[in-house]
Amino acid sequence: MDAGFSITLPRQAYTVAVVRDILDTHLHRGGLCRECVDDILLAVSEAGSNAVEHGAPDPDYTVETELGPRWCEVRVSHTGRAPDDAHLAELFAQETVPLPAPGTESGRGIVLMRYLMDEVAFQDEPRTMVVLRKRRTACDRPLESPPSERSTRYALL
Repeated sequence: MDAGFSITLPRQAYTVAVVRDILDTHLHRGGLCRECVDDILLAVSEAGSNAVEHGAPDPDYTVETELGPRWCEVRVSHTGRAPDDAHLAELFAQETVPLPAPGTESGRGIVLMRYLMDEVAFQDEPRTMVVLRKRRTACDRPLESPPSERSTRYALL
């Protein structure tokens, strides 16, 4: 059994926290352990922040999630253009990604995403998209298992 969702949000900084909250609930209820959920949330926060910053002229960005028995995949995309598609594609494909200078404010997102996730890919057509994949691990509950009775239930209104 697979579970998933898709949400489109305005390119506003506050929406990154909204995605984190929704995704946290979805992944936890889907059986992922706290450590795996935290890794995914940080990687998605980086990708979402990049979509907010670099997604112009598109007013929105989209986050899609698929949670299967072996993998969790999250795609963050927008129809705006990345600052330099060829350079970004190269950074995602390199064995190692160079760190920015210590005094710079940005430039660590790709490094973090690649460290936290099992697979990270960049696509530039037809949408600019970061694909983040994490293997389900032995500490995760199988997707078809019901949540424990002590779990917290949320309703999104």
